[in-house]
Amino acid sequence: MSKILLVDDDHLIRGWLTEALCVQGHEVECAVNGIDGLAKIASFAPDIIMLDVVMPQMNGFELLSARECLTPVIMISANDSEENRITGYELGADDFLAKPFSIKELLVRLHALERRLYAAPLRQPKVTAIGMLPVDFDDAANRITIGMKSVDLTQTEFRLFKYLFERKGQVITKQELQRSVLQKDLGRFDRNLDMHISNTRRKLANISLPRNLINTVRGQGYSFMA
Repeated sequence: MSKILLVDDDHLIRGWLTEALCVQGHEVECAVNGIDGLAKIASFAPDIIMLDVVMPQMNGFELLSARECLTPVIMISANDSEENRITGYELGADDFLAKPFSIKELLVRLHALERRLYAAPLRQPKVTAIGMLPVDFDDAANRITIGMKSVDLTQTEFRLFKYLFERKGQVITKQELQRSVLQKDLGRFDRNLDMHISNTRRKLANISLPRNLINTVRGQGYSFMA
């Protein structure tokens, strides 16, 4: 079971979620805003963070920007706009859950994140290549180095990049990526996968690497440049 930091200014939400998560065997620590959350990250060292967006003093997005850890984050917000989701993913969130939600749905998302987190012991960095450029995968830091350029990704972005890279030249369907990497089925209106891919491309472009390392194959899925 995981150590979970719940950051939310609503005391009813905190009480409801704390009880539900503790029943499942998780250890839960609560924070009432982003400032309190940052302090609890340092003192509690959570495995997973559940983070509201709208809070006084320091909101969830500001906490994401200010944190110095790679702890997986599930955003929970009553504002389920595309802009909010994109902002969350761009700042490093791994999942986004809209309020109101059921405990059952939350636990499914949480367990999927735990499976990725604890699936296997960390491996030593693996060196491969893109063309003439060596590629170093640092599983511990979720960092990819291509030639002399490094990019830090979220855990989900790192796993997606690596999954596609290891299948260079193949077209990987969205359904396969959802099930194998995000570990959930692809919903009709689910754009989480597309947002993770878009965010990864943006980070590649920020260090002057081609966005089309990951190609969109219309009507099929994605492929990594062979």
